[in-house]
Amino acid sequence: MSEIQIKVNDEEIPLTQFPAEIITQTILGMLKALRGVEDIKEVEITIKSTK
Repeated sequence: MSEIQIKVNDEEIPLTQFPAEIITQTILGMLKALRGVEDIKEVEITIKSTK
């Protein structure tokens, strides 16, 4: 079981179980495909607009 929290412009976006699971599994799948990534315990992703 995983927990996901998404904030946009410092405002938390509420997610139901289905989109939370889709987003979580998509991100974990991409990360596991990277060389050197094995046992994932926590992930932090920060994206900042440069415009």
